[in-house]
Amino acid sequence: MNIVGRTQEIEELERLYNADNSEFVAVYGRRRVGKTYLIKEVFKDRFAFWHTGLSPYDRDKKFLLRDQLQTFFYSLQDYGLRGEPCPKSWLEAFRLLEKLLEQKDNGEKLVVFIDEMPWMDTARSRFIPAFEHFWNGWAAKRDNILLIVCGSATSWIEDNILNSKGGLYNRLHREIKLRPFTLAESEEYFRSKGIAMSRYDVAQTYMVLGGIPHYLSLFEKGFSAAQNIDRLFFENKAMLEDEFDRLFESLFKNADDHKKIVRFLSRRRGGYTRKEILEHTGIQDGGGASEMLKGLEASDFVTSYYPFGERKTERYRLSDPFCLFWLQFVDGTGSRDVQFWQKNAISPQLNVWRGLAFEELCFSHIAQIKRKLGIAGVCSSESSWLVVNVDKKQQMDMLIDRADNVVNLCEIKFYGKPFVIDKSYDIILRERVQTLMDVVPHKKSIHLTMIVASGLKQNEYSGQVQSVVTLDDLFV
Repeated sequence: MNIVGRTQEIEELERLYNADNSEFVAVYGRRRVGKTYLIKEVFKDRFAFWHTGLSPYDRDKKFLLRDQLQTFFYSLQDYGLRGEPCPKSWLEAFRLLEKLLEQKDNGEKLVVFIDEMPWMDTARSRFIPAFEHFWNGWAAKRDNILLIVCGSATSWIEDNILNSKGGLYNRLHREIKLRPFTLAESEEYFRSKGIAMSRYDVAQTYMVLGGIPHYLSLFEKGFSAAQNIDRLFFENKAMLEDEFDRLFESLFKNADDHKKIVRFLSRRRGGYTRKEILEHTGIQDGGGASEMLKGLEASDFVTSYYPFGERKTERYRLSDPFCLFWLQFVDGTGSRDVQFWQKNAISPQLNVWRGLAFEELCFSHIAQIKRKLGIAGVCSSESSWLVVNVDKKQQMDMLIDRADNVVNLCEIKFYGKPFVIDKSYDIILRERVQTLMDVVPHKKSIHLTMIVASGLKQNEYSGQVQSVVTLDDLFV
């Protein structure tokens, strides 16, 4: 099987295929994360029916229902349906699917794959009731159907399939949320394609693309990481130049408001409260705003959290590396230098970006950090913390607040050589430790932890550091 990682997901899909009764599974996750590729590689020539919803991007929406039914009919014909007219409703369409599957039934498992299902649920189409009737009234009564539904509009999947309060309530047998590759999986992917890349450059690539398999697949062998980034973003008609707009247009009906929120969140690393978001974007308060924030979080663009020591005011921060990169370096720049990344590789601008992007990378690899610290099984919460006093600000990159009465105060640095703590930085670290000691319960200990790409140089100031996590540790 030509696929990197996804071992647990593959085993689960095979188990469902070999089950003695009909199974209903939802596979979902961020767009471009590899959902369709996974299903295709696992089942190959075992599909009884496969249909992909028609993307709403750049489409005239008043024709969408007709177009969705027409393309569904084409898929039915591709898999062998003959002598039937094009359906005029989803009830008719799913009845035709039942007829096709009855014709194909030879006692073996019938794999039915409906990809990008959220796109099929157009306004006033009554798609959901028809789909419910297909599963409850026909497929669930048989013992050889494996129904797989898939979608990138994660909030739609959650609302209509996972948390359905209607006809699909408690009908789903398994849900599989596909996550972006980890650093280790990204490295494995590049190696499988014969692309030579150091871990330092794999990490930088991750900071740009966020471990999204489709984006990684666009890298070409024989080019450096910097050359590939220029190819994807900065050369004329670059492949990912318009990807930001395509992402949101394909996922959300009110894409412009979603993009407003994301653009606003990109201004500050620590994010904003719901009230601040609404005030600055002009989006009206109410259910619509809540649904937008929920949708952005479900699709892994935004993360909600409570700052350290707070449990009243929730904040939202932009956490998707691709969006963070695109908004800083591509959005609104107009004519660009086609070799921008190569020419500015060691510029102060890119060095600042690397520092902040590496912090985000560390938040997405908390499991690896905790494993290195020997606390993989300890419950914890993670957040950054900005302390604003009268005379100064203190930014704590990451705090791991542990159930075993320890708080790891993590300083995160992305350097190509071992990091050196000098006298002035030693003073800063001691001040931060003291600030934290002043607010945490006395029963908790503070462990100063350095997360440094190339390690920490031992000297007279490194003694107060309790633990060191390196880039290699994040590749486990």
